[in-house]
Amino acid sequence: MFKKIGNFLRKRILLVLFFSFAIGILAAIFGNQAIEHTSTDEFCASCHVHPHVFVSWKLSTHYDNKGGIQVHCVDCHLPPKGQGYLIEKTKLGLKDVYGFMTKDSSEFNWEAKRTVEKAPHFTFKASCVKCHANLFPLTLKKEGQDAHLYYSQNEEKLECTNCHLHVGHYDPKAKHASNSDFGKGSGVNQVVYTEATKVDKFANFTEKIPGSTISFNMIAIPGGKFKIGSPESEPYRRSDEGPVKEVGLSPFYMAEVEVTWDEFLVFYSQTGGEGRSSDTKSVVKTKAKGASLSGEVDAISGPTPPYGQPDQNWGLGRRPAITMRYATAETYCKWLSQVTGKRYRLPTEAEWEYACRAGSQNPYFFEGDPKKYSKDRFWNKLFGADTTNINRYIIYSGNSLFKTHLPDAVKPNPFGLKNMLGNVGEFCSDWYAPDAYTNLTDGAKDPQGPTSGTERIVRGGSFKSEPTEVRSAARDYTQDETWMRTDPQIPKSIWWYSDCNTVGFRVVCEVDETTGK
Repeated sequence: MFKKIGNFLRKRILLVLFFSFAIGILAAIFGNQAIEHTSTDEFCASCHVHPHVFVSWKLSTHYDNKGGIQVHCVDCHLPPKGQGYLIEKTKLGLKDVYGFMTKDSSEFNWEAKRTVEKAPHFTFKASCVKCHANLFPLTLKKEGQDAHLYYSQNEEKLECTNCHLHVGHYDPKAKHASNSDFGKGSGVNQVVYTEATKVDKFANFTEKIPGSTISFNMIAIPGGKFKIGSPESEPYRRSDEGPVKEVGLSPFYMAEVEVTWDEFLVFYSQTGGEGRSSDTKSVVKTKAKGASLSGEVDAISGPTPPYGQPDQNWGLGRRPAITMRYATAETYCKWLSQVTGKRYRLPTEAEWEYACRAGSQNPYFFEGDPKKYSKDRFWNKLFGADTTNINRYIIYSGNSLFKTHLPDAVKPNPFGLKNMLGNVGEFCSDWYAPDAYTNLTDGAKDPQGPTSGTERIVRGGSFKSEPTEVRSAARDYTQDETWMRTDPQIPKSIWWYSDCNTVGFRVVCEVDETTGK
């Protein structure tokens, strides 16, 4: 009897094993078919309905190329099989289905998602390397060899998309080469103003740039005392914003807005070009173009052509000039001083904060509480924040669509200055030090900051900044090495940043005998 029971059990076990094996085989077959089906370009396009996805892929070199090779969606947007492919496919699939079912794709800012910062979230370096195993093919030009050599020496810090952002989705505006045509056809070379503005009293004036049609407004900032930094009670205060010290400032002029592309391109057209020295301190003897200065003067050597499109294709004109290095901004001020006969320079940090506050001592120069604007606040996450007031005065992450805006998009501060907070950060002449205010003498007059350092002060926040980062006292600084990380040129440009589009600059003019003293 036990023998019969044993035989029966063995048969049942064998039958279960057989059906389990059969089901496993069928599951593997159909599972693989499901994986293959959901990995087709057509299936991807059924959910990814944003405007540029399919058409731009078919226009790209990943689809339209001499070899007739087609690179598919999963070849870039998933890691290679055996390197976490199924895990990433599951995670991405669940995220995409959730987004497709619960969100309106027409409300997304797709352009803001097509950036160098966002690309590593959607592409995999391992997938790039799987296809492009040889970084030094025989057909690679000298510039490409230099760039790939630099990449191979800094592979841990760089992504392929730092340089090759648009190979999978074609962008007709993108440029990945030396841009010798930058600034041409902007109309800034037409000679209208033959001399700079004469100033005979301390008051607002409009400066005319000789040799151009361009002018800009300068605001007279009265001297006075104020408290630099933020108190310990201020929300989101950082330690380098204190201790608070009272300092005094002499009168000065400050530009109403950051230096615009219109203004910068006058400088670029009059001083820049191929063949000029790459040393910002070098000068040659020539007559200043259109300047009112008499005789021969030392002409400033300006920027060489940029690599790529410095304005990010957002537009030139009256938008703030961006992506230039600190030394470029300094050279611009020297040139502007030369052609106008006045003393233009970058503001000190104390001058900048004094002009920004315009008599206020609150987190912003207008009524507002950083805690009520912060998206980190639980209440704001649930119900949203009332940003009506901050939107009137600042271009920041909440209203910028992640690009710069024209000056008229915001209201001025009480001094009449626009975009002191947000839009783009602004260079100051001071060296950065976290303990700068500790070493500052209380009651100091016209402080200049530390006598030496490695990075320069940047103030004001940008279009990428959170409300907590655009407070009047918030401090930042240049990151020269990081901001030049993906410049493919050897040697790297001393004029243009390759990895920073959030910083510009604003000029000040000293009060002396030429400006109404």
